[in-house]
Amino acid sequence: MSAEESFIVSARKYRPAIWHEVIGQDAITETLQKSIEQDHLAHAYLFCGPRGVGKTTCARIFAKEINLSEEHTEDEDFSFNIFELDAASNNSVNDIRSLTDQVRIPPQIGEYKVYIIDEVHMLSTQAFNAFLKTLEEPPKHAIFILATTEKHKIIPTILSRCQIYDFNRIGVEEIVKHLTVICEKESVEFEEEALHVIGQKADGALRDALSIFDQLSSFTNGKLTYQDVLKNLHVLDYDYYFKTVDHLFAQEYAEALVVLDDILKQGFDGGHFLNGLGSHLRDLLVCKDPKTLSLLEVGDSVKKRYHEQSQKVDAAWIIEALKEINQGSFKFKASTNQRLLLEVSLLSLASLGLEKKKLIERPILQASKPPPSKKEVIEKPQLDERVSEVELEKPSPEVAVESNEKAKDPEPEAIAADQSTDAPSVQSEEPAVVEEPAPEPIRPSASTNKKKTRLVSLRIDAGDEDSSTTSMSEEVKRVIDREGISLERAWSDVCERLKEQRRSTLHSIMTKNASNIVEADKEIRVALAHEVDEEEFSTFKTDLLFELRQLTNNPELELRTYREEIKLDTKLFHSKEKFEHLAKKNPSLNKLKKDFDLDISF
Repeated sequence: MSAEESFIVSARKYRPAIWHEVIGQDAITETLQKSIEQDHLAHAYLFCGPRGVGKTTCARIFAKEINLSEEHTEDEDFSFNIFELDAASNNSVNDIRSLTDQVRIPPQIGEYKVYIIDEVHMLSTQAFNAFLKTLEEPPKHAIFILATTEKHKIIPTILSRCQIYDFNRIGVEEIVKHLTVICEKESVEFEEEALHVIGQKADGALRDALSIFDQLSSFTNGKLTYQDVLKNLHVLDYDYYFKTVDHLFAQEYAEALVVLDDILKQGFDGGHFLNGLGSHLRDLLVCKDPKTLSLLEVGDSVKKRYHEQSQKVDAAWIIEALKEINQGSFKFKASTNQRLLLEVSLLSLASLGLEKKKLIERPILQASKPPPSKKEVIEKPQLDERVSEVELEKPSPEVAVESNEKAKDPEPEAIAADQSTDAPSVQSEEPAVVEEPAPEPIRPSASTNKKKTRLVSLRIDAGDEDSSTTSMSEEVKRVIDREGISLERAWSDVCERLKEQRRSTLHSIMTKNASNIVEADKEIRVALAHEVDEEEFSTFKTDLLFELRQLTNNPELELRTYREEIKLDTKLFHSKEKFEHLAKKNPSLNKLKKDFDLDISF
């Protein structure tokens, strides 16, 4: 470069002058070209879109093309026919009136005078109103092109008078291709990953990409490397995200916290790291399916690393991790201790695998009582239909002798009990526990394959349980965890547990609705008769649904509630229900309440 030549920024030097040089707006340029060829020109256009995507450039090319004819050459200057107005600084009524006065004068060269009004959304409401008439019916030689980045701020009366063109953000790949051409013309050495970082940093604006390119070309003395670009733009390297995800998925929370500390020591913002980690996980999820692989906007070498890591990480884990990061990003700005929030978020991500493993073992409806003592009534549910009997501890000799003596002279109550139970009744020296009488269960027969779960209550020492019973219970549990049990049995098991926990209201609701199970439709309709039922059921509905899904291994199971009409035999709990019930029998109660302005406590 000679001393007489001065430096021109790339955004001006490589500004498109013809249609095919415009980057990333093919649909718009083709439409404008065809309208010129067919002589279908509107009197007003509105170009909308983000900054640096070619709105003003297309307006200038359009203004030049419509004045070209057989008598004029492409090198001819039509600058006298193009008037550019910055609405940000000329937004008053007087500025618009001055513009309308100029519109009346016909062009000296060419056929049209084109008025390009940039940032038109900055005009005041009075200026917009003053511009309406001229914009709707301008002279034949006048064409208006309005450009804006905020379309929603323009009043509808202006929008209805214009042809609207929405410009898109320019893709990373298109920016990289354009920068590659410029690097070859400017003799700048580059790495492809460095250009990808510039394209991502530009956020769809080609002008911003060219400005960053000029800055980095000066910083690196015409040699763009990946590390120099990261250092100058203060962008986190991909390696940090790859290492963080590897540690989190392997549940190595300590190593993940060390990586976070290294990132913060380099001066990077914690919120930027959290958002970047979310974008990284999103890219990993994109790599899981070939249909969405085109959405990954990185270089080939980085794309290969994404593909390798995506094969190691489970898709379900990625989705749960994205939810955690979304919650952390939402709370980050309002947090008073942002570093602690980042560390807690990483710990939550590292524990996702553990939560998944312990999902079946975690109880949902826990009884609020201390652990059982050695000599206490223990109830063992029959877990699977394939296990016909549960082996229990054999009774001691004293108990056997006492049982034999009673067997010689059985009483009527004992005979009835023997006919209604399948398990032996074991007695001990401790006082017996009084239990509510249970309905007589159906005896198993050759024609009956299904048997409802029955709880066997007996008094034994917890420490003397037979090892064979324990191994059998574990085997049954593994079968249930893998295949699930029937919906009817799961419902019955939950009812029994609620009864143990003395949740009478919830137990009553489930008992009444046991016949409403519709397993084919994968839904249970629960009828609620009172507001008390609604409040109680809504409190525990989520926990009930979760446990039923786990027991049946059916994630599509749903609970549907509806209000049941109050019948005469239904017990009334609230004062409102009692009053309404009495008012139906005696309507004069409503008049009495209204006349004396009585208040009923609900």
